Amino acid sequence: MTQRSEFRFFDRLRVRWAEIDAQKIVFNAHYLMYIDTAVAGYWRALALPYAASMEALDGDLYVRKATLEYHGSARYDDQLDVGMRCARIGNSSIQFAAGVFRGAELLVEGELVYVFADPRTQTSRPVPAALRDVLQGFEAGQGMVEVRVGDWAALGRDAAALRTAVFVEEQRIPAEMEWDEADAVSVHAVAYNHLGLPLATGRLLQHVPGVAKIGRMAVSQAVRGSGVGREVLDALMKAARARGDREVLLHAQTGAAPFYARAGFTPRGEVFDEAGIPHVEMTRAL
Repeated sequence: MTQRSEFRFFDRLRVRWAEIDAQKIVFNAHYLMYIDTAVAGYWRALALPYAASMEALDGDLYVRKATLEYHGSARYDDQLDVGMRCARIGNSSIQFAAGVFRGAELLVEGELVYVFADPRTQTSRPVPAALRDVLQGFEAGQGMVEVRVGDWAALGRDAAALRTAVFVEEQRIPAEMEWDEADAVSVHAVAYNHLGLPLATGRLLQHVPGVAKIGRMAVSQAVRGSGVGREVLDALMKAARARGDREVLLHAQTGAAPFYARAGFTPRGEVFDEAGIPHVEMTRAL
């Protein structure tokens, strides 16, 4: 029987009222939805935005088989952990194992078999070596991103694309407010996945002697919550520490303040408006 210890990745959820049936237990078909939701989380853990990654790999994944075995029943408001792992990679197929747990108790185990195929003809093709390496690397405990630190000449193109997508297109900040002369003198960081796709960025300025300022933190929507933003933040703080700064400050959007608080930042002062969005200054000693 499947054990929790077999999984590196878990997706957590609570059973909703709409998911229980006349027997007051989760309707059996919903477990496939739970597992499919966990698959999406698994791709985020791999730092692979699904659509962009499949386009880069020139293919897509199609479900060939889905099976479930039921051992117990979940009930309304239960907290469940859905484990997901890559169990086997064949020539053109990938087998995933899943386990739905309530605490240590296994309720449902599942198997999903996908076939990598040409999306134009839906004919199978070999699993790309790059995808095979990412899957095997994750299951072996390897990190899924590389953070590069450098100047605007080296990283500006990818940083600009991320900031345009997040700030200009998503948050509708006027483009003329996004770009300034500070980019040319800042230290920049960009996180890349193993396919070379840029996922997150930020920059580091000298605020006053001994105090660094981090800004323009932008994370691709598809991988938010995966830890990629934290890796960029840590890389910028490491760069500030290496040049002798004793403190770092930033202007956090209030919705992102909990993210920075988890990284050791504390708020200072009142909430203020910046580019039409509420912000709060936050600081941390280095």
